[in-house]
Amino acid sequence: MGYENLRLRLELLHAKVGFGDVVEIVNRFGGDIVSVETIRSDIGTSIRDVDIQLERDGYEGILKELELLNGIRIVEVSDRVFVAHLGGKISIQPTMQIKTTMDLSRVYTPGVARVCAAIAQDPQRAYSLTLKRNTVAVVTDGTAVLGLGDIGPSAAAPVMEGKSMLFKQLANVDAFPICLDTKDTEEIIRTVKAISPIFGGINLEDISSPRCFEIERRLQEELDIPVFHDDQHGTAIVVIGGLMNALKVIGKRMEEIKVVVNGVGAAGVSICKMLITAGVKHLIPVDRSGAIVRGGSYDHPMWSWLADQPQVGDRTGQLSDVIEGADVFIGVSRAGVLSVSHIQAMAENPIVFAMANPEPEISPEEAMPHVRIFATGRSDYPNQINNVLVFPGVFRGALDCGASLINEAMKLEAAKAIADVISESELNERYIVPNIFNERVVVKVREAVIRAALKTGVAKRIPSDFSASLPEEGEMVHAAGIT
Repeated sequence: MGYENLRLRLELLHAKVGFGDVVEIVNRFGGDIVSVETIRSDIGTSIRDVDIQLERDGYEGILKELELLNGIRIVEVSDRVFVAHLGGKISIQPTMQIKTTMDLSRVYTPGVARVCAAIAQDPQRAYSLTLKRNTVAVVTDGTAVLGLGDIGPSAAAPVMEGKSMLFKQLANVDAFPICLDTKDTEEIIRTVKAISPIFGGINLEDISSPRCFEIERRLQEELDIPVFHDDQHGTAIVVIGGLMNALKVIGKRMEEIKVVVNGVGAAGVSICKMLITAGVKHLIPVDRSGAIVRGGSYDHPMWSWLADQPQVGDRTGQLSDVIEGADVFIGVSRAGVLSVSHIQAMAENPIVFAMANPEPEISPEEAMPHVRIFATGRSDYPNQINNVLVFPGVFRGALDCGASLINEAMKLEAAKAIADVISESELNERYIVPNIFNERVVVKVREAVIRAALKTGVAKRIPSDFSASLPEEGEMVHAAGIT
């Protein structure tokens, strides 16, 4: 069920009605008054802005009842979500003011020509003399927007703006939405390559599978900056971080557990790959057609890759056939595919990550009595698996060390860093992943990414504030062009 965030501007005639009457009507329709602001108050009348959260099918009843109430006039009705988006949610601001002719000559002609010449002579100087060092392109074609599907580039823009806001607020990374009006794989690759000189990294977002795999692979091969499909890797990293902590709680190890991953699209494939990297020995990927089995033949290139992995099982069948004895269920599929009987067939102390949005694979109320640890992608239940925990810190670290790519080692270390934000004394069944606003998350993920980049030789420089946290002597692989 969706929710509305309404703002009502109400004029009240106090001789005929009180604010308690408004509260009673809102409560009757299941609404929650989250704030009240008095705009004007005179003898006998007042105007107030009332912010209400309620289920989407309840607001018409509230408006109708208020209109019938003698002594109240509805001045204005607005949706707070739409109000927040008016004019867009991001803007570009200069880092200095141009107030004099001398200022103008420094930042534009003639002074800028010297800077352009310096970059032409040494293109690497773009990292210090332009915004490249701290700028990420958030690129989409709008074909796989979470919960909405193929809605096109214009409709996807508010999501990309929101992502850009999170980059800035959480990690001080300047990000800009690039919404491409094409679904052609080659055209997307050409376009991103063409605009890449001004960006220090590329965040691919909401591009449908399987094209997203080819687009990311090609761009990473053909560009010398990090390319990161967040729907895949952001989700996978936070899942692995949460799973690491969940296993600490129940006292099991990665190499001992049987994991079922339901939904083998972009996120599901990346989760499977990271589970293998993290040490899982018994993995069962499941899609609508059933389990993907070792040695099977598949048209989907990534399913074929999975079928070649020794960790993937050889048992055929649907979810109900292969979930028996599983320690962990990870869902990135659709609502209603997991039942209580499925959970009851799992091993002792089952872990369930039901991450379908907006409704999980099984409702929390159904699942919680039968699981040891339960997580969703939602913010209104404990253990939210949210890739906002990942991409700000990953890109902050990659940009700061000039990484040429984000490799598997960097992803795994980011997952460990997310897990380590929660101390052993804090860790429990309802707290296996930190809150997205926990300031330690970006700090720890950044440090982990830089250390892994240095160790694996993909860093171009050592950040000036990182000397105390370098890898041990003999551990660091040469990082070309360190400055």
